Amino acid sequence: MNTKYFDLINQTFYFPQEEFTLNKDNLQFHNIDLMKLVEQYGTPLKFTYLPQISNNISKAKGWFRKAMEKNKYEAKYFYCYCTKSSHFSFVMDEAFKNNIHIETSSAFDINIVENLMAQGKINKNTYVICNGFKREQYIENIARLINGGHNKTIPIIDNFEELDLLQESINGKFKIGIRIAAEEEPKFEFYTSRLGIGYKNIVPFYRKQIEENKKVELKMLHFFINTGIMDTAYYWNELVKCIKVYVALKKECPTLDSLNVGGGFPIKNSLAFEYDYQYMIDEIINQIKIACDEAEVDVPNIFTEFGSFTVGESGGAIYQVLYQKQQNDREKWNMIDSSFITTLPDTWAINKRFIMLAINRWNDTYERVLLGGLTCDSDDYYNSEQNMNAIYLPKYSKEKPLYIGFFNTGAYQETIGGFGGLHHCLIPQPKHILIDRDENGILATEVFSEQQSAEEVLQILGYAKR
Repeated sequence: MNTKYFDLINQTFYFPQEEFTLNKDNLQFHNIDLMKLVEQYGTPLKFTYLPQISNNISKAKGWFRKAMEKNKYEAKYFYCYCTKSSHFSFVMDEAFKNNIHIETSSAFDINIVENLMAQGKINKNTYVICNGFKREQYIENIARLINGGHNKTIPIIDNFEELDLLQESINGKFKIGIRIAAEEEPKFEFYTSRLGIGYKNIVPFYRKQIEENKKVELKMLHFFINTGIMDTAYYWNELVKCIKVYVALKKECPTLDSLNVGGGFPIKNSLAFEYDYQYMIDEIINQIKIACDEAEVDVPNIFTEFGSFTVGESGGAIYQVLYQKQQNDREKWNMIDSSFITTLPDTWAINKRFIMLAINRWNDTYERVLLGGLTCDSDDYYNSEQNMNAIYLPKYSKEKPLYIGFFNTGAYQETIGGFGGLHHCLIPQPKHILIDRDENGILATEVFSEQQSAEEVLQILGYAKR
């Protein structure tokens, strides 16, 4: 009988896959022996596999290049990294090896931009797209960047008052974009995004505040919807409306030359994940080209702001199953050595699913379980794997430690979870390591941060002097 954990995975999904392979009894991720990491660093453990950041950037650039060649699209493509997905320096260092640009969302992002410029990681040819609702400090920081000579900084106007605020702080002429307030999917809790300016108001806004304004040059129209870039009637309908606004605006505004289609590329959240990236990009480029040709206006440069797609698939977390609790005749709880609320907050906050697999003991028989975290909170659990109604793992044994991994967790989890700060029930931040390869493909690991100590937590709480 096929009763091993390997048999379960092999029969349920196509396995092995590009990033997941098996070495005898143990799982490998991008040919990294995960059990060796466990033996060297212990658990709980967070890791970032840096080469995957560059891999995904390279893939996206290739898809857009092919789509533009196929559609004879005579404009340029600019890949921007959406910083809010992960602000860490090691992410930025890897991403900006790839000649890309940057999108910001709040005031302190500009301080990061200035730091990257001082280090030579980006330069005055790097576009800085400034999104988000802009309070005084954000306006001040954007103005400092532009006044300092960075003329490829483009603040994206989010509301009717922002343009006046920017003009008060910026010396001389500067470039801007306008964000469209897209209409949300019918099942959403509200009808229109809180971000940006409504479709019908954009051309009147241009005529009233920009057309005769000698200090401002409109360069970009920005479009993004919460559901991301998906092959749905809703997405294509919103994209068509966006393109119509671009065409109408372009006919009145000759300086407009760029369309920002935002972020929203999905990342792999299951071994059964399927998404045709090349088809989606081909169709987006095709739709824009057709509309512009029919209207006899030049096609725009295309900007994207991929965040999760850039960094998400580089991250992972490894836990040990500490103990099994049989709570009734049907439910077995495997207790991990950390907290989902602390280390993978999206699993708790928005019921997000990540790829979850056993790290070892693939040749052992399996059982159905629930996964529980260490906190005394009833919501600290993870109860189903994507495309399955339950979690199946090798059978618990006190004599044979079991380790499990969550993969493609690199976006948002550290910042939402409050890296290095206070966590629910004071469960400490796990150790975090960086994994890289040299030019010969040799793996190297280093500790980015040790597991949070009691002294660090007490200091934050005011029990010890800083």
